[in-house]
Amino acid sequence: MKRDDAGDLLAFLAVARERSFTRAAAQLGMTQSALSQIVRNLEERIGVRLLNRTTRSVTPTQAGERLFLSIGPKFSEMDADLAALSELREKPAGTIRLTAGEYAANAILFPALSRLLPNYPDINVEVIVDYGLTNIVAQQVDAGIRPGELVAKDMIAVRVSSDLRMAVVGSPAYFASRKRPKMPQDLTSHNCLNLRLPTHGGSLYAWEFEKNGRELNVRVEGQLVFNSAGLLLEGALKGLGLAYLTEGHVQSFIAKRQLVRVLTDWCPPFSGYHLYYPSRRQPSPAFSLLVDALRYRGK
Repeated sequence: MKRDDAGDLLAFLAVARERSFTRAAAQLGMTQSALSQIVRNLEERIGVRLLNRTTRSVTPTQAGERLFLSIGPKFSEMDADLAALSELREKPAGTIRLTAGEYAANAILFPALSRLLPNYPDINVEVIVDYGLTNIVAQQVDAGIRPGELVAKDMIAVRVSSDLRMAVVGSPAYFASRKRPKMPQDLTSHNCLNLRLPTHGGSLYAWEFEKNGRELNVRVEGQLVFNSAGLLLEGALKGLGLAYLTEGHVQSFIAKRQLVRVLTDWCPPFSGYHLYYPSRRQPSPAFSLLVDALRYRGK
């Protein structure tokens, strides 16, 4: 079938369905005279009159009715197939690469992904556990999750958690032979589990405290140094020293009395986790769905 024939047949179908050149022309976005000429040309090419025209009505001839009933369903099927292809094209799909710390991945990402991914099988997510402030543009990562105070100002930041608090914890066995610290300065006499992060140029992380507007950073000492929050937690549970971790990381262990919390009044809330990504990024449907699934809506 020639391209012109297909266009002419669509014009004929519109007139036969509407029983009006005026309504069909409006539907097709052309003038009535142009539509009339298209149908007349089609009739001349096939040598059969397809429409009976009077001043009051337009009705298909016997040949026109046969053509209408024959090709009408076929064009409807093609329209349905094209609509299905359009839906497939618009279906969220693709791979999203994210960077986050271990705790944020477990506490924030996994719950959101467990809700999102079963409904969108064509979305794939790669999670890169990284404690440094990854340059997500240079590393070709779509987005990262970090505390809000660490997100660069030129990034779009979406809150994905409530405010955070830090906690100093040790096991009951550890405190069995040691006094609990009352002030951050007391930590100098304790065996503390240190954390070495690329964020701080490879140096040991100083524990940060604040009370009544007074800020203190304490560089603690101890026998063990780790580069993973998970290992800090394990070391504290085994009684190897005090650990400085996010409250959410240790709450369940405190509730079960596997860990004891100290210096609570020196650990005020601070900005919660945020998903961040470049402001110039054009979000894909898949990425927009993930952002919405992660967005913190309060409690």
